[in-house]
Amino acid sequence: MNEIADLNKRFAVPDHLCFEPAPDGRALARIDNRHASAAVALQGSQLLAWQPNNADPVIWLSKAALFAPGKAIRGGAPVCWPWFGAHAEHNDWPAHGFARTAVWQVQECLGLDDGSTRLSLALPAAQIPSRLWPHPTSLQCRITVGDTLEMELVTQHQGQQPVTLSEALHTYFNVSDVRQISVTGLDGCDYLDKVDDFRRKRQAGAVTFAGEVDRIYLDSRADCLILDPGLARQIRISKQGSDSTVVWNPWTEKAARMGDLGEDGYLTMVCVESANAAENAVTLAPGDEHRLQLRYAVEPLGT
Repeated sequence: MNEIADLNKRFAVPDHLCFEPAPDGRALARIDNRHASAAVALQGSQLLAWQPNNADPVIWLSKAALFAPGKAIRGGAPVCWPWFGAHAEHNDWPAHGFARTAVWQVQECLGLDDGSTRLSLALPAAQIPSRLWPHPTSLQCRITVGDTLEMELVTQHQGQQPVTLSEALHTYFNVSDVRQISVTGLDGCDYLDKVDDFRRKRQAGAVTFAGEVDRIYLDSRADCLILDPGLARQIRISKQGSDSTVVWNPWTEKAARMGDLGEDGYLTMVCVESANAAENAVTLAPGDEHRLQLRYAVEPLGT
């Protein structure tokens, strides 16, 4: 029995979830319930799409995204773990860690009483390279698809010594025109400006976009809103267990160099990432567990 048939036999939920081939032939979960539709790739436990009924898509996936073993998928909500960005000591190690390119295992699929759908996946120990991460930790991801979208990243540490990690749910949001949107909820927060050699600065007012933006906002725990007049909506990002917010758009020159953003793709996306990065990295004592939880909701503009 092939992989997809086996997954459907074991985990499919009628009127909620089934498994089908991704463009590279490997499995992805397709969710359709009475509230919304979504897709999740088993590579990386990566949310690829979420669209509430009678609404525009909320999650952005590049039309030029590559689906190949061990290659990051451009768009969706990649899981950055157990480090965010470049590794602090090894520049040749994969950016954003290895979880986003590993193949995860399905643990459970449920249709919930309110009509939403929950998918739980785990990063197998065999997919954690001991050369890069010699610490006995486990990682689970739970995604709940309804008229809101919830994600939970759970790290458990079974080692005998403390371990420090950084992480992010690196979500790409679909917008009408990044030049016309703004992101609120970060006023007064200090941030590290990667575009300006990681200089520390302070946000004044809403975040707007007229060039490349790549910032780690520190000690940022409040809700953020993506205000999008072109789609007459706002996307509310609520979170717990996340002390950093990363805001990113590569703009024209970097987007052209990247090659998988698609022609003018940068104009219709913005990343607002729930993270624990830089000085907000998480230290786990032996036996500790950490949960990064988020919730996305689509609201009428100005509510």
